Parts: sequence; structure tokens; C-alpha cells
Amino acid sequence: MNKLVFIGGGNMARAIIGGLLGSGRPASSVLVVDPGDAQRSALQSDFGITTLAAAGPELADAALVVWAVKPQLFGVASAPCAPHIGAALQLSVMAGIRSDTIARACGTERVVRAMPNTPALIGQGIAGLFARPQVTADERTEVEAVLAPTGRTLWVDREADLDAVTAVSGSGPAYVFYLLEALIDSAQQMGLSAEQGRQLALATMAGATALAAGSDQPPATLRQQVTSKGGTTFAALEVLEAAGVKASFVEALEAARHRASQLGDEFGA
Repeated sequence: MNKLVFIGGGNMARAIIGGLLGSGRPASSVLVVDPGDAQRSALQSDFGITTLAAAGPELADAALVVWAVKPQLFGVASAPCAPHIGAALQLSVMAGIRSDTIARACGTERVVRAMPNTPALIGQGIAGLFARPQVTADERTEVEAVLAPTGRTLWVDREADLDAVTAVSGSGPAYVFYLLEALIDSAQQMGLSAEQGRQLALATMAGATALAAGSDQPPATLRQQVTSKGGTTFAALEVLEAAGVKASFVEALEAARHRASQLGDEFGA
């Protein structure tokens, strides 16, 4: 089987590796380069894969290289890899590093960028994907197969759209956790215990999301179906509307999109 090389062995790399090995990929086909002794030891112990402290000729037979380092470390990490990986397809799960920067550093135009999110750690994520024109249809399929154990994928036609993906889904789990915090805090203020609030908030969030996912109705219609004029939900939503919560969310996501674009400018310099 073609060799799969990860540059960086952090949480996202672990999520992908664990999923691939769990679906039958042999550990002998996976190599991770990471300078951290503890990180490498854990990867070897947990997955039985080969790890290296530094890039070397062992990377030359890689069919696919997955970039999973922190974006600010890409320049340092890519320099020793570049002489060995020009023939491989490049897949980046780094935020902010644009594909032209990766192509220039790695010596190939065959680059795919992915913007995953943290539910990938439990196989429930979604990753926005962009491929440069030189990436073939078969290579797109290969990328989808590599990321399949982490959840769903969604292709975009313009690389700039990954900034919007970052704002909506990349940062999105934090918005959900923020709302969960608010629900649990409110439950406690109304006399319920923290554990009661947690159970109610988590079940409600999961159930409502599942209902929306399984319905052909837009969220606005589903909201209206549980909002009786003059009722409890109506009273709550009136407060949220008066406070401009929806408008604030739109503004917040635009700030996230703008920051993602800024990071691309900074790291591509």
C-alpha cells in the first residue's frame, strides 16, 4: 500500500491515523515526523506506526503527505521535507497556510487544503476542501478516503471560501460550547444543579440538531413550530431578538472569516 506520511503528530493527525487504522489500513503504511519525544512515543505505543524525529530520505516514497503542524511552524517544518516530497500529493489540515505557499515550499502544484473541526476527534467532524487545478479526480477521491474516518467532507471551488468554512465550521464548535455554557449557567441560576443543567443542555442540543438534520424544513420553520405566540419560547426569543443576538452572530462569524484571511496573508509572506 502507498505510504502515508504525516508531518506533525498532534490531535488532528491522531484522529486521522486512528480512523484509518481502525478501518483496516496497515500500520506499516503510515509514517509520522514529529520532533517531540513524548508525542512519538505515544504514537508508537497507541498505533504501532513508525515515527521519525526529523525528515529524511524515508519520505521519498510517500504517495501522500499530510501537513498537520501548527501553521506558524510550517516554514521550519517544510524546509527539510522539501527535497524528498515533491512527487507526493500534499494535503494540509493547517489553518491559514494557503495552497500557493504550500506548493512553493514543497515543489509541487498537487495540493489540497482541508479545514476540519474538532468533532473529527470522534468521527463526527466536517472538513471543507479545496484542490488546486493540478489535483486529479482520483486524487480528490483519495483525500476523501483519508478524511472519511473523521466525518464528512465538503468541496469548495474557491480557496477564499475556506475562510468562510473556517468561520462557520472550523470555529463553529466553540459557538456551540458557548451556548451550552449559557444554558447550563442559566439552569443553575434557576435552581437546577450543574449536572441537571448539563444533561438538559446536551440532550436538547443533540436532539434539536438531529431533528434539523433529519428534516427537509429550514431551521426557521422548525423554530416557528415550537414558538407559540405569547408562550414561553416566544418570550425567550423576544429577548434574544431585542438584544440583537442573531446580528451579533453574523458579525462574529465575519470577524472570524476576516481573521482567517489575515492569517493567510501573514503566513504566506
